[in-house]
Amino acid sequence: MRQAGTYSGILSGGISGKTGPHLLPLARIKKIMKKSGEDVKMISGESPIVFSKACELFIKELTQRSWMVTMQGKRRTLNKEDVASAVMATDLFDFLVNLVSESGNSGEAPPPLELDTFASS
Repeated sequence: MRQAGTYSGILSGGISGKTGPHLLPLARIKKIMKKSGEDVKMISGESPIVFSKACELFIKELTQRSWMVTMQGKRRTLNKEDVASAVMATDLFDFLVNLVSESGNSGEAPPPLELDTFASS
């Protein structure tokens, strides 16, 4: 069984819609959630808060791993190549490999994700 981590308070009432500032806009998160599929119609007020915290943790983790690449290169500025290297070196971020691969679109916006890919998983 999974043990409660540092952020387990999120799901047990530790964060409510009225406490603390949210670093990411909840309305934007809710809009993205609603666009994720035709079946998604109603979203509780707490759901975007949990997604917001999850996004914050994701950004923090990816930034820390990217910063380690930057430091290995004896530099002080994190750049997109550092992020790409961190993604390629971490199994957890395999879903981002196509987004950061050098054989990608060379500066163009990435193609939209196919939602059917996620539905069949």
